[in-house]
Amino acid sequence: MPLNRTISLQFAIIFVIANIIGSGVYKKVAPMMAEVNSPILVLLCFLAAGIITLFGALCVAELGAMMPEAGGEYKYHTRIYNRFFAFTYGWASYTVIKTGTIASLAYVFAQSLHQIINSPALLPSLSDVNLFGVFYPFQSLNVKLTAISLILLLTLFNTRGIKIGVRLSATILTLVLIGIAVIVVSGAFSPQTDAGRVINDSTAPFIFSPFLTAMLSAFFAYEGWNSIAFVGGEVKNPQRNIPASLAIGVFAVMAVYLMVDATYLSILSTDELKGIFQSQNKIAAVEAMRKISGDGGALSISILIVITTFGCLHSSIVSNSRIYYAMAKDGLFFRKAARLNAKDSPSASLWMQGVWSSLLVMS
Repeated sequence: MPLNRTISLQFAIIFVIANIIGSGVYKKVAPMMAEVNSPILVLLCFLAAGIITLFGALCVAELGAMMPEAGGEYKYHTRIYNRFFAFTYGWASYTVIKTGTIASLAYVFAQSLHQIINSPALLPSLSDVNLFGVFYPFQSLNVKLTAISLILLLTLFNTRGIKIGVRLSATILTLVLIGIAVIVVSGAFSPQTDAGRVINDSTAPFIFSPFLTAMLSAFFAYEGWNSIAFVGGEVKNPQRNIPASLAIGVFAVMAVYLMVDATYLSILSTDELKGIFQSQNKIAAVEAMRKISGDGGALSISILIVITTFGCLHSSIVSNSRIYYAMAKDGLFFRKAARLNAKDSPSASLWMQGVWSSLLVMS
């Protein structure tokens, strides 16, 4: 039985934006500044990376319109290359790439949450227990158990169907965009902000190599733009809505990134941003809000980062599970993963993804 086409253009755009906006919007400006030493060049990095991402999005838009099926890139590999390359891509996604991303997002969420609530360590006496001197399953056990609980809860939630999942994405994205708007508006009216700093501090010469290195951080911030392709089998009027959602979504994220990064660069000097990067445990957005609003502002951004990571994790769980569903239908994955439940959700695929992602958290 095929998946139902229930995702409208509006929700497709939301899905694209929700998958892109993650922790990168709050932290990547600092390592980029450490490379290029110029606010203008940082903004140009985000602009250039956004344009290149848009080129990629337009390619996927063409493929998505031609093959509007669940599985996205897995289906493209099957059609363009052959089943062997599709098999390799799909199993790499399941064993490491996609499930590893889910595990990482869940861990970042849990780590950020525990930093806010300052919870005590769980079973610290077992933290040195290891497997082969590489895996320490009991290290930061409280963080890992929180991450696993979140993965399993979101997996359970998404077995109720794509419609309710996309609505949750819309709710979280609304909160995130409100939070980002607060950063921009607070920066615009703060006496600590110096808009001229963006121009005045841009005295470093353009050097191609560090510019490209800085762009890697910008590309990280745009990661997730291709997510709508994985749920292509559930998008209404896919020939129109997949290309439109990708183009509108990427353009919207570019605008958001340029506005909020211009705000950070107006609040924090080049030396302050480089110091944040060198400290390894500070985040540019948190320090910017601390400078203009004190510890209360810093705490609010820390909470916003947790919410953003939660939303990105949720969207990843939804989209990535469709790869294994499509593989199972083609006989390249466990057959059970091709089953839909009463809510037309690939629940078996979701649970297989959730369990493996949880094991990766423990590693």
